[in-house]
Amino acid sequence: MFGSSPKKAADAYSKISLETGIVGADPHRLILMLFDGAVVAIGNASRQIDEGNVAEKGRSISHAISIIERGLQASLNKKVGGDLAHNLDALYGYMAKELLRANITNDLGKLAEVKRLLLELKDAWQQIAPGKQNQSELATTPPDLVPPRDNLAPRRSRSFSA
Repeated sequence: MFGSSPKKAADAYSKISLETGIVGADPHRLILMLFDGAVVAIGNASRQIDEGNVAEKGRSISHAISIIERGLQASLNKKVGGDLAHNLDALYGYMAKELLRANITNDLGKLAEVKRLLLELKDAWQQIAPGKQNQSELATTPPDLVPPRDNLAPRRSRSFSA
């Protein structure tokens, strides 16, 4: 009707939705989005191996590697993060190599291993969400001791510069 397939329209909507989510996300949420993107790309690659779609499988695995190397690994601050940042750096390097091997050999086991590692890291990252500790403290604080919220008070901006 409009000269575009429903799939193209859905893809465009997804892209706009993702871009909107990125613009409004705090740095913690952006890392979660990177984990999600890598997991989805690996899931797509697994399905594409099953379907025998070699070209798409290669693109999906390359996308997952890119997210890991240019997103997760590049976001590490090894000066501040100490041993944890160095260990994560090594783990992300391992994941990228395993994905490359999976791409060459069509190894679903390697894809599953990297996906499992990413999901474990994502879960750990979710556990340290900013404000999560404060919310649990408020949940255990008697209601008469919880400070009232001032809805007219200025709120912190979530914008940041590059």
